[in-house]
Amino acid sequence: MRSRVVVTGLGGVSAYGLDLEGLSEALRASSPLLSEVDRSAGYAVPGGAGRAVLVGSVDLKRVVSPLESRRMSAPSRWSVAAARLALEDAGFVPGTLPAATGVYFATAFGAVRISEEMVGRVLREGPEAASPMLFPETVTNAPAAQIAIVCGARGPSVTVTQREAGALIALGMAARDVSRGRIKVAIAGAVDEASPLLHSILDRFRALARPGDDGREEARPFDARRGGFLMGEGATALVLESEESARDRGARMRACVAAAGAAFDPTAPASSWGAGHEQLAAGLRAKMAREGLGIEALDRIVSGASGSVAGDRLEARTLRALFGDRPLPPVLVPKAVTGEYGGGFLAAAILAAGGAVFGPAPGFRTPDPACGVVPHDGAALAAPELTLVSSLAAGGAAAWVFLRRPGE
Repeated sequence: MRSRVVVTGLGGVSAYGLDLEGLSEALRASSPLLSEVDRSAGYAVPGGAGRAVLVGSVDLKRVVSPLESRRMSAPSRWSVAAARLALEDAGFVPGTLPAATGVYFATAFGAVRISEEMVGRVLREGPEAASPMLFPETVTNAPAAQIAIVCGARGPSVTVTQREAGALIALGMAARDVSRGRIKVAIAGAVDEASPLLHSILDRFRALARPGDDGREEARPFDARRGGFLMGEGATALVLESEESARDRGARMRACVAAAGAAFDPTAPASSWGAGHEQLAAGLRAKMAREGLGIEALDRIVSGASGSVAGDRLEARTLRALFGDRPLPPVLVPKAVTGEYGGGFLAAAILAAGGAVFGPAPGFRTPDPACGVVPHDGAALAAPELTLVSSLAAGGAAAWVFLRRPGE
C-alpha cells in the first residue's frame, strides 16, 4: 500500500536571501531582482543580455560554516544551505534525520566556475595541472553528495540532468520512493549557477531576454514580444515524508504531492523545444486518469513558461490541448521573477500551492495568438485545492507535478 507524500520543509538560497519572505514578496510585487553580470572577461556581445537573478553576497555562515565552505563549490554550498534550511523548516533537529533518507537533486549545468577553472588550467599548463582537489566538485552529482554527507542521508543519492524539467523530475522520483516505503525522508531540489561565460553562451544562442528600447530586460512569458528568459541561480530544497510520519511528528504540511509524471517529446531537437504538444497532452491526460484526477478539479497552474519563444509556445499548446474547450484556471508564471534555473521555480510552486499571493506577470502586455494563454493578472485568488506544476525542457523532456492542499 502506498503512502501519501507531503512536503514538510522548504528552504532556498537565491537573490532574495535565505528566508522565504524575500521571494514571497518579490512574487507578490512582480519584481525580479536583477544584477549586472560581470563582463570584464570580454565574453559578452555588445547589445546582448547583461543582467541575471544572481545570488550575490548572501551570507551563508548561519547554515554552512567557513570550514565546510572551503571544500565546496558555490552550487554545493548553496545546496547544503538550502537542505539545512528545509530540514529546519520541517522541524528536524540536526542529527535526528533517519538514515533511510534520500537526496534527489537536479542541475542543468553543474558547477560551471569550478569546471572552467579546471579546464583552463589544463589548457594553459597541460594535463598534469589537473587538480585532484578541484575535480570532485566538477561532477554534476557533487551537490547531492555534499548534502548526503553533511546531513547524514544514507539512502539513494540521485542527480537529475534534464535541463528545465529536472527539478520536477527529481521531486517526482523522491515522492515515488517515499510513497513506496523505500525511504523515510527525501530531500529534493535543484541548483545552478550563472557564470559570466555560461550567461554569454546562452545569450549568443539568443536564449536570454535582451534589453528593450527602454533598456529593460524582461522575460514576458506568453507575451507576443518575448525574446528570451532571465537567467537565475541558487538552490531550492524540499523535505518530503509520508503524511503519517508528518502527523506523528506534528510537522506542518506545506503541500501534498498528489501525483507526478514525466514524458518525452520526440519531435524536439537537441537544443530547443519541439512541436509534440498533442503527444505530451495525451500522456498527461492518461496520467491524470490513472491517478483519478479530473481536469475540472484543477484550479491553479504553475507554468514553466519563461519567456522562451519556442518553449512558451509548446507549453501553451500543451495546456490548451489538455484542457480542450475548457477555460484554463489562473496561470502563474514565476520564472518571470525567479529566472530560469537555480530552483526558484520549485520554491514558487510550493508557495503557490499553499495560497501565496502572486502579482501580475512582469512585462506582459500583448497576448501571443500562437500561445492563446494569458497569465494571471494579479487579482485576488482563493487558495487552490489542486495545482498543476508544469515544466517542459529544451531537448524533449517534460515533467508535471500535482500538488494538493494537505488534508484534502
